[in-house]
Amino acid sequence: MCGRYNIITDAQALYDAYQVEAELAEGRLARYNVAPATDQLVILEEGGRRVARWHRWGLIPHWAKDKTIGYRTINARGESVAAKPAFRAAFRQRRCLVPATGFYEWKVEDGGKQPYLIRPRSGGLFSFAGLWESWTGPEGELRSFTIVTTGPNELMARIHDRMPAIIARAQYARWLDPALQDPAEVQPMIASHPAGELQAIPVGRRINSARNQGPELIEPAGEPLA
Repeated sequence: MCGRYNIITDAQALYDAYQVEAELAEGRLARYNVAPATDQLVILEEGGRRVARWHRWGLIPHWAKDKTIGYRTINARGESVAAKPAFRAAFRQRRCLVPATGFYEWKVEDGGKQPYLIRPRSGGLFSFAGLWESWTGPEGELRSFTIVTTGPNELMARIHDRMPAIIARAQYARWLDPALQDPAEVQPMIASHPAGELQAIPVGRRINSARNQGPELIEPAGEPLA
């Protein structure tokens, strides 16, 4: 699964990666411990152009009776996403990119669970495969998203049995294209990212609490997995 990630970037880097303008406080976005049920930036196609929008993490289908379903839909399994009632419509028509600079996963070890920060060796932004929805409740429209997951690559298999699906930059336009609605054409884009392009770094257990933020959360607490 993917239950925490970070995004540490600025407006210029977002534009360079996605060719979209984004309104960021003081031109910078620094969220070291992104948790479900919070509003986060996603990239989608809207009216024939690529845009950046704030959506709540935890997808709420348009048919949901209330928004509490979002706590159970922070992730969508890539193997079944085309068939699951909560995700199948979004998979066909409402795909998005979820910008990130790293994600966290916990490895069961003697003495507890050790958190790891997984990020590109080259640094910078990358994109989770995401789906988004619009739900209307008593307070009006609420837009939400989920992160698609897949099986682990060789690196992630040493930590956990799932990982977020990462969309290659060359596939951004295709993933976002709402005219591409055949699941058989979309499904191949959901794949494990090459292990050699990622690194897994142990970090301190302060990341366990979603209340904690700050650059100290990404300081190494040991050597990266070799």
